[in-house]
Amino acid sequence: MLKRTVIGLLAVATALVGGFVVPSATADVEAAAVTITYDDSQAGEFVDVVAQGVAIWNDAVENVEIVRAEPGQHADITVEAFDGWPQATLGPVFPGGSATVWYGRQAVVEGYDQVRIASHELGHSLGLPDVKPGPCESLMSGSTGGVDCTNAQPNAEEIAQVEENYSGSTAPKPIQHKVIIGWLDN
Repeated sequence: MLKRTVIGLLAVATALVGGFVVPSATADVEAAAVTITYDDSQAGEFVDVVAQGVAIWNDAVENVEIVRAEPGQHADITVEAFDGWPQATLGPVFPGGSATVWYGRQAVVEGYDQVRIASHELGHSLGLPDVKPGPCESLMSGSTGGVDCTNAQPNAEEIAQVEENYSGSTAPKPIQHKVIIGWLDN
């Protein structure tokens, strides 16, 4: 979580005006992450790899957390398996929003890493465009990383962009229109 030192600053201010500081009062306060939900009920055989992609993002960033929606609960991201190429709605999606990840079987048939696909497409929902052509080290390079690329981890720039996308607000940022980005788009 994003560390805040509000209590620490208050403690310093109190000390400066003659007050006293209790050691535990200097503990960091964590700002709440934006929580977005996903529904994998239509993800077919990709439920487990989608969960791995979610875990990768949750481990990498602090300002947003992706959690599975409870049955009957609105999901901000819907994951659907289908026979075409993977694609997703370009976010960032916020609570109450709507984005879709289409987990395309065609990329799996072609030999692309399944967890990389999931993590990449979730990256779109978090507001990251494709970076093509790009090296394997860039998660958002998608298919241009090559069939042998198994990197499912976002790089420092990708992490920083997602952190910025979700800094300071749970309110949706204005979106002019939905953009769908595919695994093979250049």
